[in-house]
Amino acid sequence: METIKIRRFVSRAMALAVLAFSVPAMGQQMTGKRIALTYDDAPMGDRQMGGEDRAALLVDGLAQAGVEQAAFFVTTDGIDSPTRLARIQNYAAAGHVIANHSHSHPWLREVTAQDYLADIDMAEAMLAVFENRRAWFRYPFLNEAPDLEKRDGVREGLAQRGLANGYVTVDTYDWYLDGLYQTALGDGEAVCEANLGRLYTDMIVDAANFYDEAARDYLGRPVAHTLLLHENDIAAMFITDLVAALEADGWQIITADEAYEDPIAAIQPDTQFLGMGRVAALASLAGKPGPEFTFLAVEEAAIDEAFFETYDVVGACSE
Repeated sequence: METIKIRRFVSRAMALAVLAFSVPAMGQQMTGKRIALTYDDAPMGDRQMGGEDRAALLVDGLAQAGVEQAAFFVTTDGIDSPTRLARIQNYAAAGHVIANHSHSHPWLREVTAQDYLADIDMAEAMLAVFENRRAWFRYPFLNEAPDLEKRDGVREGLAQRGLANGYVTVDTYDWYLDGLYQTALGDGEAVCEANLGRLYTDMIVDAANFYDEAARDYLGRPVAHTLLLHENDIAAMFITDLVAALEADGWQIITADEAYEDPIAAIQPDTQFLGMGRVAALASLAGKPGPEFTFLAVEEAAIDEAFFETYDVVGACSE
């Protein structure tokens, strides 16, 4: 027990030391909002939009928006047909990078560390065929710390496999907004896509700014951000709008390779508050209470209100 306590004390001390080392000199202007686009759960199945059409629209939209490189975190049990396999190959051929999001998308809290690592190994074996592979693993549901022993066991297993944590810094419930859209269409409702696009982009830009402010306030500097999105219909429909909105707000779209070169990539936060990403975990350790991490993009009730009322998404677009 004493050894574990010492190890965790050292882990926290090292994290704070890295942060202190990376803080800009006093008086240096803190500028630059940089963010990489990352997509989870590829390849998703057919929804209102067919999977192949969605992927083609997303590839074209990323190119039109001038996004040099996005990252696609693949759940390999979705590669169950030649067409789905080809979708991932097409992302890689377009210059985007491919990384591990597990085979069966398990909750770490529901399986042993050994079974979880075995699931990762299965995905790694299947992903070996793709070009533009990166040795990154992203936890499904961002569920990294159900308990400290399991957390540390998986961390050690990833290190042994040469896999880095494909962490996020900007958490969003874009999946929840897409679910509202899918349900509305499935119920035969009219949807104003213009209003849906405004809600989507406003929600994502707000989330990016929330975490940027948290990093500056609690870590002492801006970081290179990784934005959590999903390979869903609204991601494909509004990719050019999203990039335009981010850039209009002062954000520079960077590659995932660049984002994961940030000094926070070297830190393993000694906390169980990990489900909202790396900046949230580090800011929490630096004194920002976990309950303060609340904003539109992670509040289901607030997204409901915005979808049905504030942005008036359901129904015909008003003149």
